[in-house]
Amino acid sequence: MSPTRSRFVQIHRSDDDNSTIGRNFKLFLLVLYLLNGEKFKHQEDLCSKKCTIPLGPESLLLRGARLKNTKEIFGVAVYTGMETKMALNYKSKSQKRSAVEKSMNTFLIIYLIILIAEAIISTILKYSWQAEEKWDEPWYNQKTEHQRNSSKILRFISDFLAFLVLYNFIIPISLYVTVEMQKFLGSFFIGWDLDLYHEESDQKAQVNTSDLNEELGQVEYVFTDKTGTLTENEMQFRECSINGIKYQESNGRLVSEGPTPDSSEGPFYRNSLSHLNNLSHLTTSSSFGTSLENEIELIKKHDLFFKAVSLCHTVQISNVQTDGIGDGPWQSSLAPSQLEYYASSPDEKALVEAAARIGIVFIGNSEDTMEVKTLGKLERYKLLHVLEFDSDRRRMSVIVQAPSGEKFLFAKGAESSVLPKCIGGEIETTRIHVDEFALKGLRTLCIAYRQLTSKEYEDIDRRLFEARTALQQREEKLADVFQFIEKDLVLLGATAVEDRLQDKVPETIEALRMAGIKVWVLTGDKHETAVSVSLSCGHFHRTMNILELTNQKSDSECAEQLRQLARRIEEDHVIQHGLVVDGTSLSLALREHEKLFMDVCRNCSAVLCCRMAPLQKAKVIRLIKISPEKPITLAVGDGANDVSMIQEAHVGIGIMGKEGRQAARNSDYAIARFKFLSKLLFVHGHFYYIRIATLVQYFFYKNVCFITPQFLYQFYCLFSQQTLYDSVYLTLYNICFTSLPILVYSLLEQHIDPHILQNKPTLYRDISKNRQLSIKTFLYWTILGFSHAFIFFFGSCFLMGKDISLLGNGQMFGNWTFGTLVFTVMVITVTVKMALETHFWTWINHFVTWGSIIFYFVFSFFYGGILWPFLGSQNMYFVFIQLLSSGSAWFAIILMVVTCLFLDIVKKVFDRQLHPTNTEKAQLIKTNSSVKCLDSMCCFSEGEATCASVGRMLERVIGRCSPTHVSRLWSASDPFYTNDRSILTLSTMESSTC
Repeated sequence: MSPTRSRFVQIHRSDDDNSTIGRNFKLFLLVLYLLNGEKFKHQEDLCSKKCTIPLGPESLLLRGARLKNTKEIFGVAVYTGMETKMALNYKSKSQKRSAVEKSMNTFLIIYLIILIAEAIISTILKYSWQAEEKWDEPWYNQKTEHQRNSSKILRFISDFLAFLVLYNFIIPISLYVTVEMQKFLGSFFIGWDLDLYHEESDQKAQVNTSDLNEELGQVEYVFTDKTGTLTENEMQFRECSINGIKYQESNGRLVSEGPTPDSSEGPFYRNSLSHLNNLSHLTTSSSFGTSLENEIELIKKHDLFFKAVSLCHTVQISNVQTDGIGDGPWQSSLAPSQLEYYASSPDEKALVEAAARIGIVFIGNSEDTMEVKTLGKLERYKLLHVLEFDSDRRRMSVIVQAPSGEKFLFAKGAESSVLPKCIGGEIETTRIHVDEFALKGLRTLCIAYRQLTSKEYEDIDRRLFEARTALQQREEKLADVFQFIEKDLVLLGATAVEDRLQDKVPETIEALRMAGIKVWVLTGDKHETAVSVSLSCGHFHRTMNILELTNQKSDSECAEQLRQLARRIEEDHVIQHGLVVDGTSLSLALREHEKLFMDVCRNCSAVLCCRMAPLQKAKVIRLIKISPEKPITLAVGDGANDVSMIQEAHVGIGIMGKEGRQAARNSDYAIARFKFLSKLLFVHGHFYYIRIATLVQYFFYKNVCFITPQFLYQFYCLFSQQTLYDSVYLTLYNICFTSLPILVYSLLEQHIDPHILQNKPTLYRDISKNRQLSIKTFLYWTILGFSHAFIFFFGSCFLMGKDISLLGNGQMFGNWTFGTLVFTVMVITVTVKMALETHFWTWINHFVTWGSIIFYFVFSFFYGGILWPFLGSQNMYFVFIQLLSSGSAWFAIILMVVTCLFLDIVKKVFDRQLHPTNTEKAQLIKTNSSVKCLDSMCCFSEGEATCASVGRMLERVIGRCSPTHVSRLWSASDPFYTNDRSILTLSTMESSTC
């Protein structure tokens, strides 16, 4: 691209400008001059002509735009800063909250209730105890006169608040800090994963928000766009229908599929436009057997068709040498290599490139002129108006003036929006051809035109001008004018382009289905195209019973159709069903029959919604989200039309495709290909959920262990609010002594090998429905925490209750020694408990786990072994050293730790032996182990053993085996095939070459 030169215009206030109106008028004239260029040469021209220039989105140069095909551009900045429309209408995107975060808040409320209950119980028991006079004012704690005369209510409130402060550590405030650290640091692993890196486009996975990492492991519904998401969005022109005749492209030439209307050669007719254009063949004795007039008319139709394709678009072209392009007869092999087209829509780019290969080459546009080369002859068309595409009309149009002076309206769009506007052409034949193209999975567009008289154009130009310069309801007025213009069209034909599937899309969809995830495809394509692609990508199976809810005209008709579908599903309850819904019927179903529609969808294995507007996609997701089951939804899309559904779903994933970066920027996660979705969910989502679920439960557990002895201690100190632990220990328990093991666990834990998770999608079901944070699991961890706390406290009481002279010199243990003993047992127990939960050990895990215990001992030695001058009082001086100098204390510490963890270990062993989950079965398989054949002559890896395709399995086994008999039986007892209902037997297989 040539260097860009910018020219800035600065407007200064002069002393002569006394009138504000005059200054504003001059500024307005300058803006018009900058925006309209050569239309007005002098300011006097502007002053003399009372004209209005429409300013719209096409006049704006947006931030981040790239300047091409011009050396300079004039512009003016209007409405900047916080006074812009964007800033004034800015609304922050709603915060998405994961299911884990909601559960965590629920648990927090439960623990807040426990805290208040403990404080109330302690306060009541304190006053009950002090009802006896000897405990109200013991000799060692006499009350002052002010305390005796103070209000009992104020004293009760004061004591209640004091107990709240004493027990407040049961609320794990540091949990939220640790969770945020885990989410932020853990999100980097997605970007670092090389399996999510697309080498061809040099794109890695991106994380736009780290708040939903664990939500990737809870997905129950996947809503996906088709074009650019399941497909490559690389359009290739394949077929077309011109004047009722179907053609296929072959080496830059169009070849008809059947006889022309007046052909005498029947099925042997195979001709191309290059021959049709050769006028030397157009004689009455031509092999076509048609008259010269029919041949000329046929050529005109083809010529007009491809000229419409070359002119009705918004394609831009690179600034390259275009001489000599398009000189061949209706084809140009040089065009693709010398011209580089840029388009916002890949369909437009494919069509313009196809027209160039045929021989009508779009050269480019300059100002309001479009240049086309036909047979080497340059033709300039004046671009008068562009009627932009919108999702409501589903078509776009241009009005051009031909070199002959004639004015044409060329329109293209979906057949449902173009064919009803046509009054001429081969409408029915083209409709049949469009359906045939759609059945092949091709994307179709219809092309039509209308020749305008001078009077019609003047009326159109006036209406457009009035609508575009309207200050109120401009969009509505433009829509009305567009409807007025795009009528009485003559159909030229239809185009069909192919968008091939992305790599491994069928395997990914099948894996999602095995994981218990329902897949819905939401697309704007027509019914036949969408069904064909769904079949080819495995969304619909050939054996699936396809139900249809299409072409519904009224609410009553839609309701009756839904009831019939519901009855069919009940009658054929064994057969899998797939549902196809179009946009019109969906609007009727969502209007008054949401419950009935949801009942039908809930019983279908796959749902396909076609001819959908972007807003309808979001409405469908919203409908599923608010259903009674409250499932977790995930939306995948690649274009700006998918942004609404991406933002509506619990998790939004953008595909970094060829339709810009709007979807990727507005998504929570961005990946380069749809196939990466399987690892993102089955591996990263699985790991993230297990890690944070354990993190949350463990935090509540260790805080119960921490504070419950404090509560029990109050029964032994007359509820005097005496603390059991030193204030430094209270502060450092969650910050230093027990924080790193759980943080490292939540970042590095891999309870199953990643390859097993990806090859065994059924394991995803073990963590669905937020099972690791269920009330049952929460109660288990809470009860475990209380039981360990009781063992800490009463075990220490048993040790020191009868004989407190546990030192060799006869000295006694005191209050702080007792609290330190409880604290020491607690730190060791909760740390070793974390070690028992860890399956994937690295040097970092060893360092932080055993290092935390060592750090506690080292810190306690230094803290209690030195008189620190900056501490006002040091109650712990020499306490820890004195404690560990007793052999009885060491024995008690070891005994209490073993007692606490023994019951937990026994429970885990019995659960794994008697009621193992699929995840626990998979954990028994070593990563590097291999399954050997019965005769020990060949083997294959476990990753291959989990292959979903039996055919591929046989090929791999045969390919690795030596020529011998191979026999192997997989049964339902095999951990890999626990959920697979098929039994595979390879027996008596002989081959000279395996």
